[in-house]
Amino acid sequence: MRYFLEIAYQGTHYHGWQIQQNATSVQAVIQKKLTQLLSTNIEIVGSSRTDTGVHAQQQFAHVDMPFTIDIDKLKYKLNLIVPSDIAILGIHPVLPTAHSRFDALSRTYVYKISCTKNPFMQATTYVFRRVLDLEKMNEAAAILKIYKNFESFSKVGSITDHTLYPNLCNIIEAHWSTGSNDQLIFQITANRFLRGMVRAIVGNLLEVGLGKCSVKDFEYTLVQKDRNLAASLVPACGLTLVNVTYPDTIFTV
Repeated sequence: MRYFLEIAYQGTHYHGWQIQQNATSVQAVIQKKLTQLLSTNIEIVGSSRTDTGVHAQQQFAHVDMPFTIDIDKLKYKLNLIVPSDIAILGIHPVLPTAHSRFDALSRTYVYKISCTKNPFMQATTYVFRRVLDLEKMNEAAAILKIYKNFESFSKVGSITDHTLYPNLCNIIEAHWSTGSNDQLIFQITANRFLRGMVRAIVGNLLEVGLGKCSVKDFEYTLVQKDRNLAASLVPACGLTLVNVTYPDTIFTV
């Protein structure tokens, strides 16, 4: 039977979600613990391949169980043995054909910037003390919803499952807001994201906020489909996957 694991993690000490050679990933840790608990080889497939150091408040992964399980008992036992920076939030029965990555309707990320140093938030925020023009940054962010090709804001040589349209994404929302404790928060939702895309977008929006480039310059960089024109990626620590949505019909309970 197939299930969706609902997972949260602080990504500071992991080399991303996906299994890596000679490096510890979130996927590898959970697979190992499931295999240990169930005494059979278990593989999981995640909804989003978060990069090294990126966090998740809500990540999903599908898993096929070779026998009937007690969901509550498995969740309890799994949470006992995974590291303290990983939590299993839920285990949900789904249709046998449900796919955590390909059936996702949308993914939402937030990027948090702190204007002051705070030791209690440094693992999940990027400390950036310079004054930013939030109005201009939101003006530029609104442009993202107009376009579909985000090659300029992806890592060079990114691998994608969408081979016919590898750089196309549908941005549903993208905006900046102010939060507590002198935070600036960028929230972006799309059907999918390219590798490094959110961090590249934030890096370029900061250039707008600093007055180093105009809103028109930002749009020009986007439409040229040339990664060499874009600003550097911002640090991974400020980025968190916060929500993944699916059709209700894939859940069986």
